[in-house]
Amino acid sequence: MNETDFEALAGAALAKIEQGLEASGVEADFELKAGGVLEIEFADGSKMVINRHGAAREIWVAARAGGFHFRWDGATWRDTRSSAELFAALSKIVSAQSGQAVLLRP
Repeated sequence: MNETDFEALAGAALAKIEQGLEASGVEADFELKAGGVLEIEFADGSKMVINRHGAAREIWVAARAGGFHFRWDGATWRDTRSSAELFAALSKIVSAQSGQAVLLRP
């Protein structure tokens, strides 16, 4: 995958994550910043960062549950260790960290 394709796919995924968080009603402040960094601060003060990592062509997630790397497999973003799909994994991670049920969809 070239850099242009990666930027488009990763940017679209981050925008959908932000839209999904808005629609979920989760008690958190979040902002998609220039450069492809989505910062989330939950009501308890904990934070999560989701960003695109151009050199590795991956989306990285830093959360209380740990660090995760997601790579495009041609159809969807998959965790490089567990093969979990990005939105399904984030639904679990955000739900656990926020204490609220959150369902994010691609």
